[in-house]
Amino acid sequence: MSDFFEEEMFEPQEVQPPRRRKPQKKKKSRRPRGGETARRVLVAVPAIAFAIAIIVTPSIVFMLAMLVVGVLCLREYLEMAGSARPLAIPAYAAVAALVVAAHFGTSYNVLLIFAASFPVLFAFAADARHREGSTVSMGVTMLGIVWIGIPLAHAVFLRDLPDHGGALLIDVLVGTFVTDTAAYATGRMFGSHKIAPSLSPNKTVEGLVGGFVIGTMGFWFAGLYQNWLSGTDALIMGAAIAAIAPVGDLFESMLKRDLGKKDTGSLFGPHGGILDRLDAVLFTVVVGYYLAVALVY
Repeated sequence: MSDFFEEEMFEPQEVQPPRRRKPQKKKKSRRPRGGETARRVLVAVPAIAFAIAIIVTPSIVFMLAMLVVGVLCLREYLEMAGSARPLAIPAYAAVAALVVAAHFGTSYNVLLIFAASFPVLFAFAADARHREGSTVSMGVTMLGIVWIGIPLAHAVFLRDLPDHGGALLIDVLVGTFVTDTAAYATGRMFGSHKIAPSLSPNKTVEGLVGGFVIGTMGFWFAGLYQNWLSGTDALIMGAAIAAIAPVGDLFESMLKRDLGKKDTGSLFGPHGGILDRLDAVLFTVVVGYYLAVALVY
């Protein structure tokens, strides 16, 4: 009897190995390819409409609008570069003075204001509260004045050109936004060769070419309704705008990456700040003004 219990109690039983669960395949989130493109268009169209509404107002109103834009842009930039302790008061004063000088004066007055900003920066940096790291502080502040103030002054110059200044400024804005949207759309659909992955990983050669071609034709198409702008001049201006717009975008991307920022601000919610929307315009409006003077006037 004891042998029987011993056999029953101590007889080894087969242990079945646990069943292996098949790894579940992760479901790929299906995001519509055109989703971001559509969002960009939804932001660009109201922005262009708002810009047109400002441009067709009297020139003094447009100048005041550029002052507001300058304050908003500079505020985002100063917050981004806060670790370098930029000098806010002379920066705001210089940008405002550049815009006002462009409207009430000439290019000579704008140059005079720009030159005067150097001793003003020195006066603020020499103060004991700002003396530490003053070289970097002055350099960062001057970059903001040049990047934001000079283009806004040229926007006023372009708008104040007689007869066709407002129309040319609208053409520049349309060409810039068409280039940006077309570059994103074509890059998303066909892009495979990166331009500058260390600066902007999403920029591709295919997007650059698509944006250039479509942006140029967008400017040319806008010129069809302006009998004072020849087709050749429209193509030249459109090509220049479409070529320089990505440079402005890459420049801002470089600054954001260096400063460890994803967006310049949150004025437009998920679409970033005002500098995120005007990064290309700050470059194209300068080129647009000088080409307008050279070709149209």
